[in-house]
Amino acid sequence: VREMWQGDMNITNEDNMKLMARYEDNHFDLAIVDPPYGAFDKMTKGGHTKKWAKTLGVWDFAPNKEYFTELQRVSKDQIIWGANYFADKIPVSNRWIIFEKYGLDKLPQFELGWTSLNVPNKIWGASRLDLNINWGKLIHPTQKPVKLYEWLLMQYAKEGDKILDTHLGSGSIAIACHNLKYDLTACELDAEYYDAAMKRLKDHQKQITMF
Repeated sequence: VREMWQGDMNITNEDNMKLMARYEDNHFDLAIVDPPYGAFDKMTKGGHTKKWAKTLGVWDFAPNKEYFTELQRVSKDQIIWGANYFADKIPVSNRWIIFEKYGLDKLPQFELGWTSLNVPNKIWGASRLDLNINWGKLIHPTQKPVKLYEWLLMQYAKEGDKILDTHLGSGSIAIACHNLKYDLTACELDAEYYDAAMKRLKDHQKQITMF
């Protein structure tokens, strides 16, 4: 297991089931996760195939039901992106968070986030500036804006909460937790994505220090 401590953040390069097994029930106040959807074949027509070729057969396997059971054991509440792909693995809920964004065709799209929180349905709309759409610089195929995670933390977390992310990906949530001073425990299985996310986080911290 490779591990990095950054203040109140502990980020590891390991399997998420092994990470969660180390914690007692309800250790984390809020889990914000973005698991692979098991839908990579639907992305190939968008020009992603060659760019993300290494992920085929590796990255886009959706978690099994045991993962979601364990996630709900170690966290009091959860926000799960792409939950429409996991309808047979998570409890039925009428509470949703909608991430409105732009696709490669520059037309509005959206992603659904399931939540266990007893809150009204809400939409976070990303402008082109917020998304900073430059597909050549993305380090992960489902990379989300830091501002989205900052909004989630400001809306649904409170000071002192312990945050969990079992699929770190590009590290956007780590940057958001650093900016807002939240305690984050996270992991990423893929070593290349882990290294890229750690570099992105460290570069951001250097920029903040300079100013």
